[in-house]
Amino acid sequence: MYDVVAFGEGLVRLSPAHFQRLEQAGRVDLHIGGAELNVAVGVSRLGLRTAWVSKLPDNPLGRMIRNKAREQGVVTDHICWSEEGRAGLYFLELGATPRPTSVTYDRTGSAFCSLKPGEIDWETILGTAKCLHLTGITPAVSTSAAEATFEALEAARAQSCKVSLDLNYRAKLWDPESAGRTLGAMMPYVDILITTAGDTRTILGLTAADDAELAGVLAERYPCEVVAVTHREGASVWKCRWSGLVRAKGQTVTSKVYEVDIVDQVGRGDAFAAGFLAGYLPAEDIARGLDVGIAFSALKHSMPGDINWCDQRDVDALLAGPAPGVSR
Repeated sequence: MYDVVAFGEGLVRLSPAHFQRLEQAGRVDLHIGGAELNVAVGVSRLGLRTAWVSKLPDNPLGRMIRNKAREQGVVTDHICWSEEGRAGLYFLELGATPRPTSVTYDRTGSAFCSLKPGEIDWETILGTAKCLHLTGITPAVSTSAAEATFEALEAARAQSCKVSLDLNYRAKLWDPESAGRTLGAMMPYVDILITTAGDTRTILGLTAADDAELAGVLAERYPCEVVAVTHREGASVWKCRWSGLVRAKGQTVTSKVYEVDIVDQVGRGDAFAAGFLAGYLPAEDIARGLDVGIAFSALKHSMPGDINWCDQRDVDALLAGPAPGVSR
């Protein structure tokens, strides 16, 4: 029995040290990430049973990615292993105001890009799962990966498994028209929608006066039982105000606002998705889901790498009230 099954590509991340540009770097820091893998790890660290489904090359980099998931308690039994292709990479240059943080992808020809319908036994995997988590990144990486995503959606519907979708637009992977066409076709399958005002505007062409109104528009237009909208405010690369809201059954719940010092913002949306699912799924409590999601993602800003290394104790401590200074 899985609480959450996440489906997507795992990546090796390489980052120049000390805010350097790639051109000047003499060494890089290595992390493992990927949006859906980040969610699986986060849900596992928050105490739920998770599995991650992907396709990896049968080589040291593929095994490195698998091992990182497995060491966090994520079930990796359903990974497809390939003798061809390679591990997807991405390079992250950490910026500082006014230079933004920047991503360079190197994932063309990866093993995951070759994934096709029929390679994954979705009926078995989702037969006892509560929720399938997807993002808008997976169908962007290749046509066959998009087809495999729709296969997963059909299987989830057949197995009465909830579907969680984080829209997650990536301009360096596809254009708004392609994203809108593909992700728009996915929306009828979605039970839990996670988005931002920017992604909703770019992908679905929808705008509203504020996030609360936007959540209402999305809830009326699509058959989602839950709509969650996160919100970042602030002009600095290294500071922001972080909050969110959730709408379900005509009710909108708004989170507290966290003042965040940013060590690494990559993975914060994934941390929100993980926290929300971990808080919401046990009792379908949207207020609990929102509290855990926003707190868990606020904490993610405080550590390097894609993965959130916090757990439920850290979330509970933050919800009880921030404690600046040194914990002794």
